[in-house]
Amino acid sequence: MTEHPDPRIALVTYDPGAGASKDRDLPVLLRALTAAGADATAVYWDDPETDWAGYDLAVIRSTWDYCWRTEEFADWVTRCGKATRLANPADVVLWNTDKRYLGDLAAAGVPVVPTRYLAPGDAPDLPDDQEHVVKPTSGAGARYAARYTPADRETAVRHLARMHAEGFTAMVQPYMRGIDVTGERALQYFGGRLLHASRKGAVLAPGTAYDADKVPHPDLRPWAPTPAELSVAERALAAVPGDPDLLYARVDLVLGDDGEPRVMELELIEPALFLDLHPDSLPVVVEAIRAAAGG
Repeated sequence: MTEHPDPRIALVTYDPGAGASKDRDLPVLLRALTAAGADATAVYWDDPETDWAGYDLAVIRSTWDYCWRTEEFADWVTRCGKATRLANPADVVLWNTDKRYLGDLAAAGVPVVPTRYLAPGDAPDLPDDQEHVVKPTSGAGARYAARYTPADRETAVRHLARMHAEGFTAMVQPYMRGIDVTGERALQYFGGRLLHASRKGAVLAPGTAYDADKVPHPDLRPWAPTPAELSVAERALAAVPGDPDLLYARVDLVLGDDGEPRVMELELIEPALFLDLHPDSLPVVVEAIRAAAGG
């Protein structure tokens, strides 16, 4: 790989087409990295003309359409990981694209939201005694996610049929009622340490259709994580296979009925950083990215 006086860094994103990008962190990071002496560029992950070997580091930031193109994305991850340093590492990204990783975390003793999986061809085995959530194992921004009561079974079955027809495996989870009261917590790590934490409100409102657009981070505000939340988050990160060198991670937590935190999602691919909410974190992110690029 060619050496450069300033590290060449690709911030990998998605092509928004005729619309504007929804990644509010991206322009902030580009300006800050450039000001810090890096040669930073936003690059679409699926751009066939990009020579990934020309970069010292490719940081996946907002490849937010990958979950509908998982095979294509997996091919790109493998190719890019061979051409340059990819953050996070390719094997971690591939593991994290399928939310069946929650089963791996549970097997390692990490408290997670209880989850069952229904693949195409499986019977629509849905709870008849509690409110529950149905969503795909490959998804982002609450796409194809909805919450149901037992009385909504016919709608939930149609939801499953739609996902199965499109090749998705479904996740079925109890709706964690604490979300409606205390929300979700997002603990962000960068460069191997806690960066900041945020709290957001409930994403899935009762009666919202699974294919409706949803606000992925409603009522977002800063949060001071509790010792119990920090402990669960660190246990989740320690359970990632292979003990990888993670540049970044976001651990999403909710409170169970017992009041204890559980992992809802471990985001190791393209988490929003919420830098507009936590501007003091920007220098830490820039320093960690430059260090990862060798700059």
